[in-house]
Amino acid sequence: MTPLNRRETLALTTTGALLAASASRAASAVPDAPAPPRSRILLDGGWRFHLGHAADVERDFGFGRDQRTYAKVGVTAPATLAKFDDSAWTQVRVPHDWATDLPYAPPTAPPAKDRADAHAAHGFKAIGRDFPQNSIGWYRLALPVGPADRGLRVRLEFDGVFRDARVFVNGYEVAENASGYAPFGIDITDFLNPDSPNQLALRVDASLGEGWFYEGAGIYRHVWLVKHGPVHIPQWGVAVRGDVDATGALVQVETEVTAVQDRAADVLVRHRLLAPSGTVSAETTTSALSVAGHATASAIATLRVATPQLWSIETPQLYRCVTELLVDGAVVDRVETPFGIRTIRFDPARGFFLNGAPVKLLGTCNHQDHAGVGSAIPDRLHAWRIEQLQSMGSNAWRSAHNPPAEALLDLCDAKGMLMIDEVRLNSTSAEGLDEMTRMVRRDRNHPCIIAWSVGNEEPQQGTQRGAHISAEMRRRILALDPTRPITQAFDNAFDTGASRVVDVIGFNYRTDQIPAFHAKFPDQPIMGTETGSTVATRGAYFNDAAAHVVRAYDTEHPWWATTAEEWWKIADANPYVAGGFIWTGFDYRGEPTPYSRWPSVSSYFGALDLCGFPKDNYFYYRAWWRRSEPLVHLLPHWTWPGREGQPIEIWAYGNGDEIELLVNGRSVGRKPLERNGHCAWTVPYAPGRIEAIGYAKGRRVARDRRETTGPAVAVRLVADRMRIAADGRDLAILTAQIVDRAGRIVPDAADAVNIDPGAGLRLLGVGNGDPTCILPDHASTRPAFHGLMQAIVQSDGRAGAIQAGASAPGLRGDAITLVAL
Repeated sequence: MTPLNRRETLALTTTGALLAASASRAASAVPDAPAPPRSRILLDGGWRFHLGHAADVERDFGFGRDQRTYAKVGVTAPATLAKFDDSAWTQVRVPHDWATDLPYAPPTAPPAKDRADAHAAHGFKAIGRDFPQNSIGWYRLALPVGPADRGLRVRLEFDGVFRDARVFVNGYEVAENASGYAPFGIDITDFLNPDSPNQLALRVDASLGEGWFYEGAGIYRHVWLVKHGPVHIPQWGVAVRGDVDATGALVQVETEVTAVQDRAADVLVRHRLLAPSGTVSAETTTSALSVAGHATASAIATLRVATPQLWSIETPQLYRCVTELLVDGAVVDRVETPFGIRTIRFDPARGFFLNGAPVKLLGTCNHQDHAGVGSAIPDRLHAWRIEQLQSMGSNAWRSAHNPPAEALLDLCDAKGMLMIDEVRLNSTSAEGLDEMTRMVRRDRNHPCIIAWSVGNEEPQQGTQRGAHISAEMRRRILALDPTRPITQAFDNAFDTGASRVVDVIGFNYRTDQIPAFHAKFPDQPIMGTETGSTVATRGAYFNDAAAHVVRAYDTEHPWWATTAEEWWKIADANPYVAGGFIWTGFDYRGEPTPYSRWPSVSSYFGALDLCGFPKDNYFYYRAWWRRSEPLVHLLPHWTWPGREGQPIEIWAYGNGDEIELLVNGRSVGRKPLERNGHCAWTVPYAPGRIEAIGYAKGRRVARDRRETTGPAVAVRLVADRMRIAADGRDLAILTAQIVDRAGRIVPDAADAVNIDPGAGLRLLGVGNGDPTCILPDHASTRPAFHGLMQAIVQSDGRAGAIQAGASAPGLRGDAITLVAL
């Protein structure tokens, strides 16, 4: 077997390390230490699923049959009990999004003129109050708890369930959680049977949404079962802060200790800081902490790291804080907390600084949604999406408009992607503050996070009420984490209301108003929280409203937005603008702008489409966000049968001084390239070849070409990597390309491609990036869209060589061999 190259090694390491890092929050980092009674088990397999019914008690498995549903505990519904027969239910793995399997529901009549079509906002999926038969989902899982766990406390930790989740253990309703984005945990010890099976059940109600975009439905993020002793560190009970000074770094660790027992406990809290290499950088033990029975106490320790390795975009160095609790000399709990040492600040005159150096925020806004899987994005797919954006030059991610998955944050830490972490509710209600508190407690140790966002285009943003709400949220966040500023995204009222109480003002669009705002408020840090918003159909270069096609030049955008070139020129020219976050990095289902009507089922905003295939605007950002690396990108393609002699608009992106265009070997002009601009020509179409050559200081530094293709003759199958971990979770991204005899992608090819994942892989889903495609995600066949389709295949746990294949009627197929290690 050939050795792994560096890229494959890093990919495998990152994927495996992610779950290892999550599990290690309960595991030992010190090989010789005895294992304390704590474990953290990922509950990803063995689930059963069935749709319920929001308006039919019998089809909802008896839940809410009469007024006595909550008369006594433990008898809410038959489906919550271990003895219930779920053999006819579907076997699923978590993360799981049942909405991806639902049919589309085209509107039966035009929506009212005074409101947007709510179904369009969620991608026309048949879910919500109008579809009670599709809006309730039931999950069941036998819990791995037995006699060996006597004396331990047992918890369930959910990172996200959409939405309105009721959690049952052995028939007892143990928790209810409203928001689909707020993580939550439950101590289920009192409801377990030590000597008989233990049944977990969830009833999830997605009848109501929280956003104006596709949100999925179900247990779409990770679930963990945590076991520990009665004296333990509670969920999110360790907060690590590093302050860098001239002599190194001072690391403060605050630890909560809970004693779920009748007697008090005298506890020693011991910390070891492990450097990125694994060596011990510092250690300390606190004096005895007395914790009353059934109470929680806190201990604060400080440790000095003499020569800290700073976390940065280029070198995302991660330390680990191993925290142990000792009672009578024995370790009774151990938790490992990854963290980074770095400094951040927003300067009103010079923008954002990381570790004392100015860094322009080259950001994208993103929802949690991808072709083939919906909102149930596996960890490796999260990683791949980060990698696609980083290859464009992006260094920052705004989680819009809700707290992100913890898995995504772990990966941003590991890969050096900055993050704006955003609440779902701009509210001081008990629910809103509780969701916010859970977000901050869960996320405050992540070095990738550079700001907390308390709202987005809120109705009350310009009012006194809005100012009071955001100020109170800011006060409470800073009490939990005083190390990061508070921001909020505004689309108006930039000089009043809540804008005057946050630390960093976020401009949603209106980039041209930023210079005047800065002149009026020179002491206010500024960033663009939503910028750009060019809409485009990948691979299309002529508008066709009837077919819902938008040309992929940087010219089309909604009335409230600008082109990529317009906003970036302003942001780049003014150092006081910390940077910006384009709307969006990826297309997403729902909010189908510019065509908010059937059959557009996804947005057109992304620099990459729903599959992560780059659109042409991707290369504009790639040119100017990675300007030290020469680039020329030419558009459109050069296969236009029937348009011979007609004028074709040609653009070239680049980052040199000049670009020259050649048509069939003849130069048609060499033009100067304006900083952050592009070059354009219009020429009559003639089959053959167009070529762009980029120059810097008179030297050729880059080139790109487009050739007229022949008819499609074959499918070419490629993978993002050829080796994956045989862990049942890792995956590969397959791209099927429709090519001509010379191996060139045929730009208008729409052949139906069938994917055979081979023995050893699960086919998670397929896509093609077409915003009007209404075919099932969970299928083995999908037509190519402008010559491309995508399939996501996942390890099923078996090791060895696996042959995956692609075929299409009338074309030569292809196969590749993946190795699962």
